[in-house]
Amino acid sequence: MREFGFIRPLRRGAAFAAAAVLGVSVLAGCSGSGGAASAPEAAKASPKASPSPEPAWDTSPKSLAAVGDSITRAFDACSVLSDCPESSWATGTDPEVRSLAVRLLGKEAAAKRSWNFASSGARMADLPAQMEQAAAESPDLVTVLVGANDVCRASVDAMTPVAEFRADFAEALRTLRAERPKAQVYVASLPDLKRLWSQGRGSAMAKKVWSLGICPTMLGEPDAVDSRSTERRDSAYERVMAYNEALAEVCAKDELCRYDGGAVFDYRFGTGQLSRWDFFHPGKSGQARLAELAFTRVTAGSSNAGGAD
Repeated sequence: MREFGFIRPLRRGAAFAAAAVLGVSVLAGCSGSGGAASAPEAAKASPKASPSPEPAWDTSPKSLAAVGDSITRAFDACSVLSDCPESSWATGTDPEVRSLAVRLLGKEAAAKRSWNFASSGARMADLPAQMEQAAAESPDLVTVLVGANDVCRASVDAMTPVAEFRADFAEALRTLRAERPKAQVYVASLPDLKRLWSQGRGSAMAKKVWSLGICPTMLGEPDAVDSRSTERRDSAYERVMAYNEALAEVCAKDELCRYDGGAVFDYRFGTGQLSRWDFFHPGKSGQARLAELAFTRVTAGSSNAGGAD
């Protein structure tokens, strides 16, 4: 399993991703006569149906726009309490990261034909407005990584309801399609925040930083293992799973959308991939891993490659 850490920036809230399943319809054949046909006649009149082909997916898009939260803004990747978009996994220019844009377009083209509309502190409800900004640039590919802030709330009751999360994501895709019906969409899963807790709780520094209010639903009172604390963490974990399921389901209904198949959730990160300032957001190493996972998925020749549907 692979992972990263993410939060929304301090003072701005907590921030932080089954490949996209493309629907395949099977056309049933029928006999050419009004009555029942014999087996040989039926075979001739109605040849065996074959699955309809998937819409062509361009593995070499020429432009890219990114939407999401502080992870895509590379918050705390370069300096404390600051966005560092040059180190973003999606659109950055930092050679240590080799962003998705650089891998797909090359360094010079990435600087001219990639745009980052993510915002630190953003939740899924903010995605439709970001999609509208992205669509205005007419990108070939749009990357989506958002949802950690919907989990990382002050309490379990304050987490975004799953139905609302799903509806906002669907609206974001509709917003994009209204302007860019042929744009491709890559959707990253949310990370396993419970692993983040288990990885970082052995660090006195991490726990000290987390005590400032970073993702209370998962990281609050990190040493507490009583039933109430365990239930709180389990609720946050289950919400991440439910959000990822919603992302996969909505993406599957869009023929040009690819979900990462849970690749970000499954990535087994260590503390070396985390920001050394907050032990939650990806550091440069974590950003590089996100870029690698995205590149593998976007350049896969089939929707079934690079992750499980």
